[in-house]
Amino acid sequence: MAGAQPADKIPPARSFMAGRSNLALRIVSSLVLAPLAIAAAYFGGILFIGFWTVAAVLILWEWINLVCESEQSQILAIGAVALIAASLMLGLGRPVTAIGLIALGSLGTVVLAPAARRFWCAGGVVYAGILLIAPVLLRHDPEFGLAAILLLFVVVWATDIAAYFVGRAVGGPKLMPAASPNKTWSGAIGGTLIAVIGGIVMVHLAGSGSPVASAAIALLLSVVAQAGDLLESAIKRRFSAKDASQLIPGHGGLMDRLDGFVTAALAGAVIGLAHGGFDAPARGLMVW
Repeated sequence: MAGAQPADKIPPARSFMAGRSNLALRIVSSLVLAPLAIAAAYFGGILFIGFWTVAAVLILWEWINLVCESEQSQILAIGAVALIAASLMLGLGRPVTAIGLIALGSLGTVVLAPAARRFWCAGGVVYAGILLIAPVLLRHDPEFGLAAILLLFVVVWATDIAAYFVGRAVGGPKLMPAASPNKTWSGAIGGTLIAVIGGIVMVHLAGSGSPVASAAIALLLSVVAQAGDLLESAIKRRFSAKDASQLIPGHGGLMDRLDGFVTAALAGAVIGLAHGGFDAPARGLMVW
């Protein structure tokens, strides 16, 4: 009988070609998305806020489709309004008000969401809000804002790319098979080492921070980024989904691509705020 073959019966050659095709799609998609993110970071201001507002709304849409059984349009509407209002407050230089609006939006979704998934649905507004607020807070710093965003890009992208290739080349014990069966300890360690090197170089080019402090920050951001990746994988497995959506060819959804960036940006913003305050969070992250 004709039909699809079970995964364990697919010939190795076909599996290999499928993997190469998927990798090619990932590369092409990255070559489109990465320059857009870098350009938004370079110009900053309204363009940067708008870029991350759109990304946050799309991530919220993916999250709601993934975890909310019903009332999806109403939950999306409340969350999107909260995100857009928060972005306006960020543009006016009122980050505390923006954080409060995200909190109110998440509470609004609790009222509408199905009882069994109430906090899952509300979590989407918080998750998308982090993606919006954390990078905008860092970029707002006029002296080190761009450097801080580029540091996040370098660490997260280096971690992701190096972990992928080292993991495939070396293999070995799985990192957390219950959440993500393809990730290995070798990939995680290799990704972290390359990210630390990239972070040191980035901070050196920015003319700020000592190599030891830069290595420590990059190490922390890399580990947190990988934790974010595993968290998103665990959520998808919890709700029996392979990808958050099919928005990006070869990558799945936007949440699949930004999972590590969300947690790394949150960690970077927390470090920056604790060390530099709301006036200079990027300096707080970059200068030690």
